[in-house]
Amino acid sequence: MAAIWKGSVSFGLVNIPVELRTAVRPDHISFRLLHKDDLSPVKYDRVCATEGEPVPWNEIVKGYEYEKGKFVVMTDEDFKIAAIEGSKTIDILDFVKEEEIDPRYFETPYYLVPAKGADKSYALLREAIRSTGSVGIGKIIMRQHQHLAAIKVIGNALVLEIMRFSNELVNSDEYSFPARDNVRPQELKMAEQLIGNLAESFDPTRYTDNYRASLMKLIKAKMKGKKITLAEPTKEKDSGVLDLMSRLRASLEQGSTKKTAHVNKSPARSRTRTAKRKSA
Repeated sequence: MAAIWKGSVSFGLVNIPVELRTAVRPDHISFRLLHKDDLSPVKYDRVCATEGEPVPWNEIVKGYEYEKGKFVVMTDEDFKIAAIEGSKTIDILDFVKEEEIDPRYFETPYYLVPAKGADKSYALLREAIRSTGSVGIGKIIMRQHQHLAAIKVIGNALVLEIMRFSNELVNSDEYSFPARDNVRPQELKMAEQLIGNLAESFDPTRYTDNYRASLMKLIKAKMKGKKITLAEPTKEKDSGVLDLMSRLRASLEQGSTKKTAHVNKSPARSRTRTAKRKSA
């Protein structure tokens, strides 16, 4: 994949030429809006809210709404004045512990790939970050916007993750959350047991987008002219007031059954049983 950005990472007097490359691949199914009668694509027109008529591009300006219905018009010259001078260097301002960073700050990851001749300095920074358990915090200007960024280690790669600025996070004080004293010790113990029963090592390949798979199956069937029937959704019975203890007990029993079934189906267990039958 082509580099999104080329520049360097600097910490102290060390300068490392790098290229920024995508680390994630969106996998969304996209749809076009069509005219129902002839399936022609529908275009979006820029329509004036007052006149109800389409507006050509040369008559469109950008405005900031500082009050309902009141705008300050911004010209190209205004944006040039406000623009930050483009820089091709990511200056690491601080090194912090990753556990100190609220996960809400992290947004989009990219691979930092060493440019030609930068292998030694790249590996040095990577191993220093790894051994100290740190994350480098700096700023990067990309596509005329300044972003906060974190540089961390994943395997043998340095990964730059675009971060949100502090003013972009919503303070939890704006919402109401239940207090700890709402939880009874007996319920907490059972909930902890349920979590223990469901505990597994993280394996991202176990989790797939079932809706996307179902949607693609439906699309392929329609392409072949097959008739699609909608299954009636199963209705859950309203149990009225939630009996938390009984739900926890039922969940624990269900979890034990699933765990046993999973163990019985495992290849190792099957091979052991087969070997025992043969030896008998």
